[in-house]
Amino acid sequence: MRRIGVLTSSGDAPGMNAAIRAVVRKAVYHGVEVMGIRRGFAGLIEADIQPVGLGSAGEIIHRGGTVLRTARSEEFKTREGRAKAGQNVERFELQGLAVIGGGGSFQGALALHREYGLPVVGIPATIDNDVSGTDYCIGFDTAVNSVLDAINKIRDTATSHERTFVIEVMGRDTGFIALSAGLAGGAESILIPEEPFSIQDVCDKLRRGQRRGKQHSIIVVAEGAASGPEIGQVVKEHSGLDTKVALLGHVQRGGAPTAFDRILASRLGAHAVQLLMSGSTSRMVGMVDGQIVDSDLEQATAGKKPIDRDLYRLAAVLSI
Repeated sequence: MRRIGVLTSSGDAPGMNAAIRAVVRKAVYHGVEVMGIRRGFAGLIEADIQPVGLGSAGEIIHRGGTVLRTARSEEFKTREGRAKAGQNVERFELQGLAVIGGGGSFQGALALHREYGLPVVGIPATIDNDVSGTDYCIGFDTAVNSVLDAINKIRDTATSHERTFVIEVMGRDTGFIALSAGLAGGAESILIPEEPFSIQDVCDKLRRGQRRGKQHSIIVVAEGAASGPEIGQVVKEHSGLDTKVALLGHVQRGGAPTAFDRILASRLGAHAVQLLMSGSTSRMVGMVDGQIVDSDLEQATAGKKPIDRDLYRLAAVLSI
């Protein structure tokens, strides 16, 4: 193998740059040239492709976002768009492709493999942590710590004013961020898309805490479970407590990646190159029980990753 491509796709995640760095340096170490594809599959269609060497991959391991940029491409979803991408694969003589992103990005990679025979390996990077076949996706740990930092700061003002705060976090389809940050932050209630909830139960718990002298409360809600402002209004009406709402929004995506995400990205990026060099294709790298593994890329996109319900039950027990 002489030349591979690397791209980042869909939503950005802290640690993507560390993965890019690992792909480039692992490949160069073995004498393989790397072409950086800017703006994901849109850049592959538009031939926004350039060599990425050791210098280009330097001083990026600590940076959030992605130096290759990212975009969603509606054109790539069409056969005509993928034909343009396939032509550029041939034009730039790409013999393999490392795709850093989530489930949608991996579906795009699979389409290239099926239609043009391009060897592809997926590197899971999404703060939602919703890709099957890996315990952790790049960016998740950083996002959870960003939310936890916000919870800590909000708790200070909640205590000072004896208020209840509803904190809405990202998670349109999954509650991984809400569950982990809520448990770590000692939230009184955690509302996630995977588990039904009763607003009456939420309010009853708040009132029980108030009766035993609790001066503040935190409710963490994933955006896919309910609207933070709506939950805040209902809680205020049903409980009579002074209730405020905080929407963390895209602050969860940014910032320097944690040590965990930098190490995970480095390990996954290097292993992806190793798989391409060995002739493997249509694979996804991941971490399971602390070990770096690879699995079938199609299976990784086939089902929804389940939430850890033991963790959810633990959070409920510890928040009584």
